[in-house]
Amino acid sequence: LPDIQHPSGRRTTGPASSDRGAHLMQFGQIRQSSALHPGKILLLVIIYGLLWFGTLNYRHLIPSDEGRYAEIAREMLVTGDWVTPRYNGYKYFEKPPLQAWATAAAFQVFGIGDWQARLWTALTGFLTILLVGFTGTRIYNARAGWLAAVVLASSPMWVISGHFNSLDMGLSAFLVAALCSLLMAQTSHNKNGCRNWMWACWAFMALATLSKGVIGVAIPAMVFIAYSISTWDWKIWTRLRLFSGTILFLAITAPWFVLVAQRNPEFLEFFFIHEHLQRFTQDAHSRTGPIYYFVPLLLIGLLPWFLQIPGAIAQAWRERRREFSAGWLLVCWFVVIFAFFSVSRSKLPGYIIPVFPALALLIGNRLDRLLGHTNTMALPWKLQTIGFSILGCIGFFFLDTIGKQARPDEINAYAQYTYWVIAALVALIIFSAYAAWQSKRNGIQSIVSFACGFFLCAIIAGTGHETLGRAVSGIDLVERVKASIPEKVNFYSVRLLDHTVPFYLGRTMIMVESPDELEFGVKQEPELWMPTLDAFITRWKEDQTAYAIMVPEQFDALQAQNFPMQEVDRDSRRVIVKHPDASNVTQ
Repeated sequence: LPDIQHPSGRRTTGPASSDRGAHLMQFGQIRQSSALHPGKILLLVIIYGLLWFGTLNYRHLIPSDEGRYAEIAREMLVTGDWVTPRYNGYKYFEKPPLQAWATAAAFQVFGIGDWQARLWTALTGFLTILLVGFTGTRIYNARAGWLAAVVLASSPMWVISGHFNSLDMGLSAFLVAALCSLLMAQTSHNKNGCRNWMWACWAFMALATLSKGVIGVAIPAMVFIAYSISTWDWKIWTRLRLFSGTILFLAITAPWFVLVAQRNPEFLEFFFIHEHLQRFTQDAHSRTGPIYYFVPLLLIGLLPWFLQIPGAIAQAWRERRREFSAGWLLVCWFVVIFAFFSVSRSKLPGYIIPVFPALALLIGNRLDRLLGHTNTMALPWKLQTIGFSILGCIGFFFLDTIGKQARPDEINAYAQYTYWVIAALVALIIFSAYAAWQSKRNGIQSIVSFACGFFLCAIIAGTGHETLGRAVSGIDLVERVKASIPEKVNFYSVRLLDHTVPFYLGRTMIMVESPDELEFGVKQEPELWMPTLDAFITRWKEDQTAYAIMVPEQFDALQAQNFPMQEVDRDSRRVIVKHPDASNVTQ
């Protein structure tokens, strides 16, 4: 009898001929009730996109990543040097320049500002959601692809990372694009399609390398080795286009590495030894953490869906013996990345962001299986949605803990943030309760509603952080003093590397005594900084038009020494001063 393909993409043999007509009629009604309506999907995507991109400019940049990478791009644009990255005027070789190029281009087209600085992160994060949906559709079916996109679009860590200016989202986007290209290449039944998707995989690995370094090719390599060993499938290596792919990879990555090494002979040793080998094996960057460091981040980052992870992995395990198991490759991707960074001596929350799209694909396929023919969710799902509604209600009892450790001058800011948290909890409760009500009526609608609640919860809580981050950013201080500071004067940063003020002021600063993360840069150009406080004091007395920034405690210490300075303005974290004779300088 002919096979019938149901909404989950699996096939089943048709019934006996006497019941076949009734079965097909019933199946048609089920398929229609669970079909994905293109118009509704498009409307949801548009609304989601408006919320995703529309909130980029609400918050000001905060230290350290957001200010750092915005300032690197600004200096690249101002100096016109797109080969040698600089931060605060000093050579900065910790990361490759792809994101700085993209952000500088955004500054060139749209002007310098907060949303422009976050545009690359937001764009790559948003496009990855679409790519995950497309990939799920290709390797599973349309409903599984849609659910995978929904899962990723509502994962709190993905949402927050997509609105935070750091390198982790761009790196993750290209790594995941390489993963998706590999999946589609290996599941393609067309020789040309397999070849083209593999070339795309190599190109995306190259872009990942230009985003954050060797990790862009090391992670896919480790994952693929783990997959080959665990399935004992070595023939798959013959389908990777190793020779032509390597040529394409080098054609994309090599030009910048060659140029920057020619102009800066010190680059190669610092970049490959210090920033890669030592970062993984040593505590040089003071980013240590216990081996379980990423466990709570994984649970919180995938909060609405972590209960589906065991079932999704078990499902992939059962299917691992296929000629090519997309699900098992996704499991290897998750396990290898999670284990690799767990044993690393350098740990930051953003390191595991690439695992979320892979888990989203696994969970999307799992939810598709749970929906089955009936498009309804079983009791465990209903209990899950009710449970999160209850957790949202419990959250109200902890609102008074917000701001208990706040500085005295920031208590009001924490009080304002409480209202954002309330709004986030209300959204979570309403949509989770609606998801519970819909679980037996329309499974897809229940899942989407549940996802909406967590997306709104994350985007509201994240956007509301402006009430706390505004003081950290220093924007109010800058707005008060910027117009009064002449353009061509020396500006010193005394024992302080402020990551946001240089960007908002639109000027670099001369480091004094404590170079912080600019230690490599000041060693390469020692004439551009003051190695001791005494050297700064001597220079300050001669530089009668100078300005400086410092923490309040440093200001008090210098004032006690009768240091010749005049306070321009201050906030809770920094003081800007000028030489007493600087008042005679005009713009």
